[in-house]
Amino acid sequence: MKYLLTERKPVQGKSVVFDDMILTKDLPTTAGSKMLDGYMSLFDAEVVTRLSSAGYETVGKANVGEMCIDVLGETSAFDACVEDGVLVGASAEMVARGDATVAVGLDANGTPRRAAALGGCVCVKPTYGTVSRFGTVSIACSGETVTVTAKTVEDAREALAAIAHHDDKDGTSLTEEQCALVSAASQKASRVAIAKSITEGADAEMQAKVAAVRAALEANGVTVEEIDDTLLAKAGTAWGILMSAELCNNVSRYDGVKYGYRTKNYKTIDELYTNSRTEAFGKLLKTVILYGSETLSTENYMKVYDKALRMRRVIVDRFAEIFESYDAVLLPVASRHAFTPKETAEKYTLAYDEQRYTAPASITGLPVVALDGVQFVGKAFEESRLYYLAEVVEKEAK
Repeated sequence: MKYLLTERKPVQGKSVVFDDMILTKDLPTTAGSKMLDGYMSLFDAEVVTRLSSAGYETVGKANVGEMCIDVLGETSAFDACVEDGVLVGASAEMVARGDATVAVGLDANGTPRRAAALGGCVCVKPTYGTVSRFGTVSIACSGETVTVTAKTVEDAREALAAIAHHDDKDGTSLTEEQCALVSAASQKASRVAIAKSITEGADAEMQAKVAAVRAALEANGVTVEEIDDTLLAKAGTAWGILMSAELCNNVSRYDGVKYGYRTKNYKTIDELYTNSRTEAFGKLLKTVILYGSETLSTENYMKVYDKALRMRRVIVDRFAEIFESYDAVLLPVASRHAFTPKETAEKYTLAYDEQRYTAPASITGLPVVALDGVQFVGKAFEESRLYYLAEVVEKEAK
């Protein structure tokens, strides 16, 4: 069991651990996959450069599940991280222990949010396009977002201020003015909506978490009401389709030719491609690739992939309606508070089920602050209101 796949000497002052989805020129980047074991990038990711300039010293690269699309790192080619019989996110666990001030990861399927909120930390997924993705291992480009995990909301906000900037190297990067909004100081929020059916789909412990957060908010003058979330609940299915299709294309570059793992068992170029990918990729990733390929087939493109794109627009519009009356949507970060290696082994596609809780923010690119088993989803560029709500939860938890 490894939390750090590569590490440096102990550091003093502000420090950062990068999930192994973030490219670093002086440390290997594996994305948790045998396919990239030992891979060395020729350059640093933009977020690495900016945090270094802001005075953060790098602790090392944290273990992740293969391509960071699983529940809590259980598919890592370098073994899952387990504490007291349950899975933990490596970088979130390091932050919780005080081994790093902040952790920086890549969120496409909710893994960093889940790891932080279930591991006693705070995770901020900012508005899509406000933090450069240049130098990240691409998963699902239309929804993946660089995240920051810390012990407190303020620590996360401070680190986010260092990396939320326009970057010409990222075609989806927004303007400097828009990027600056995500690290603004907390601003009072007065109304919160609870995603009713999504919350009811979680177990009793997670529903109790939501109830406790509701009570804390109401004790601080915030109005909390349940809403019809029928459309939001469809996000899991739609994002599963889009993410699989995009990931299928993104991992097509790993063919055993230019870099990465190469099989020794081949005679033809087709065997080289097939055997390299068969031997290097794990079961969940292979499943996603096959599902994505089928989704993009001529037969299914319009009736599956195109429909998922249309669902994205419907969900975006539904959130816009909600935000006319509310400052944020409250929902659990997962179906339960803990996951065991046995559970994820018996159902290796469990990550698809858990998308029910994280996909509404992934498919829309909306900002999230996750902590204490729950998450607040907010309007684009209004992270400041989410900080306020999270700080109320922090205060009540002390």
